[in-house]
Amino acid sequence: MNSNLSSQQVKDIGEQGLLERLQRFCPPEIIGDDAAVLEIAPEQSLVVTTDVLVEGVHFSNLTTSPEDAGWRAAAANLSDLAAMGAFPLGITVGLGLPGEVRVSWVERLYQGMTECLQKYNTLIVGGDIVRSPVTTVAITAFGQVNPNRIIRRSAAVVGDAIVVTGVHGASRAGLELLLHPELGQSLKDAERTALIHAHQRPQPRLDVLPILWKILIPNSQLSFAGMDSSDGLADAIIQICRASGVGAVLERRQIPVPKTFNHWLPQEQALEYALYGGEDFELVLCLPQELASALVQHLGEGAAIVGKITAGSTVLFHDQQKKFPDQVLSLSQGFQHFGQ
Repeated sequence: MNSNLSSQQVKDIGEQGLLERLQRFCPPEIIGDDAAVLEIAPEQSLVVTTDVLVEGVHFSNLTTSPEDAGWRAAAANLSDLAAMGAFPLGITVGLGLPGEVRVSWVERLYQGMTECLQKYNTLIVGGDIVRSPVTTVAITAFGQVNPNRIIRRSAAVVGDAIVVTGVHGASRAGLELLLHPELGQSLKDAERTALIHAHQRPQPRLDVLPILWKILIPNSQLSFAGMDSSDGLADAIIQICRASGVGAVLERRQIPVPKTFNHWLPQEQALEYALYGGEDFELVLCLPQELASALVQHLGEGAAIVGKITAGSTVLFHDQQKKFPDQVLSLSQGFQHFGQ
């Protein structure tokens, strides 16, 4: 890249100049008007979700390249769609930028978003740019879902098994390795790279949906609960229980964590990462036991039944071998915006 172009700042080319640069990331037949028009198939519901990412809170130049920040921003929204059972149609991007930000940084951010979206045939269909004292990325994603296949948090019932679609704690471990390179001396290079990749390039689990519908075809009228684990596994289960008016028992020894944790992290720290680390972007689903077992079998390694839905409102962390006392899980133990 020409050094003069790479050092250009947003204030040097202005809003319209930056918009011209970014329009190449969008289909020309969609952008240019006051709003995007997306075709929706018959008997489909439109699903809309928005995530806001702020520099210093959600991403940092210390741990995240512009491409990775873009990927993570797109993946977070696609994960929200997957959590609703929806397939993506497109996204819009709102940018708040200081004038001193380099144009090349913004283009690389969009490149990362595009790399993630291309895997799911999803387009950037518009957005907005404003001046801001801090870099902010606000993405709105649009998806479609058959109304009979919408996944909601409020549909869990007593007796349901709780399924996770993959391991937890990898993203948090990757972040710690980026912040503290001296950690994990016992890890092989490939293991370290895999954990860092889990943090920088999380994979939204849209791939789970076709498998889920295949298993549920004989039970097409069945409603079930679910959400993603972007804010941590404990948060997801607590949120589902609150919305459904139920409780849960989560089994300590059934929580799937990366195998590399076994020769690196103490068990309690591994479980802390899994429960509260966040940004794993797996799905957490509450299903009848038979269907839960079938789903885990189809998904393979990493997927697991981690507990069950119970009466009441308490979410317990339980050890079947009784080596550890039961622990009541709460939202206050994980990250909360504006927490004290």
